Amino acid sequence: MTTNKRVVDPTKPSSARIYDYFLGGKDNYEVDREAAAKILEVWPTVASGVHHNRAFMTRAVRTLSDLGIRQFLDIGAGIPTEPNLHQTAQELDPAARVVYVDNDPLVLAYAHALMTSTPEGKVAYIDADATDPQAILSAPAFAETLDLDEPVAVSLIAVLHFIRDEQDPRGIVDTLMNALAPGSYLVISHITADFAPETMRRALATYRASGVHAQNRNRDEVTSLFDGYELLDPGVVGVHRWRTEAELPEWRDAEAGCWAGVARKN
Repeated sequence: MTTNKRVVDPTKPSSARIYDYFLGGKDNYEVDREAAAKILEVWPTVASGVHHNRAFMTRAVRTLSDLGIRQFLDIGAGIPTEPNLHQTAQELDPAARVVYVDNDPLVLAYAHALMTSTPEGKVAYIDADATDPQAILSAPAFAETLDLDEPVAVSLIAVLHFIRDEQDPRGIVDTLMNALAPGSYLVISHITADFAPETMRRALATYRASGVHAQNRNRDEVTSLFDGYELLDPGVVGVHRWRTEAELPEWRDAEAGCWAGVARKN
């Protein structure tokens, strides 16, 4: 695990701590709860959307495990909330290896305490920013934990909407995927205004007013992040609809407010 030199600033809201609050966690501050309350005023179902993202992560990991994937790179890991990605992966294969990445000092503090591995597997944490993929790839824990001759699944769940266009989210994706073996996978979920334009416009404006940049992208823009990779069925769909068995009513789309997909590097 890398050494963190930054300290938590309890006067500024954090996307990771706001997400923790929406998941029902307790690792957040008053400033995060105030920001979350303002978001809830304009997007009342946001907590349901966050839980849909969490459920998508679990389904994606189970699907990839069935496809033989035993290594995961989870960027924007967030404050640990069970089940964590490594718990799902190692439940299916105790030898699974997971590298978490985040740049929130509070996430780092809890990662050390909570992200423990099975004896057969390995879990590591990199203190780095998603906008600097080279820092992730060059971190000692990356190569020490993952066998780069074997496929790795890159998880970017509810992350890329915090990255501005000028920060080149597509370039970030390709830099990460280019470092990995054929047969690796890309997992993305992303906020969209396609389902409820006015609700999302107000929600994202509220995020930004709180000091947390966030932006929506439409289905074509999210799909373009997978260009060059082979999308698994059912393609890019609502995060709550990706490989779910239940028949869901259309109003659930606005509740979830995210596109999601999983693709393979050939």
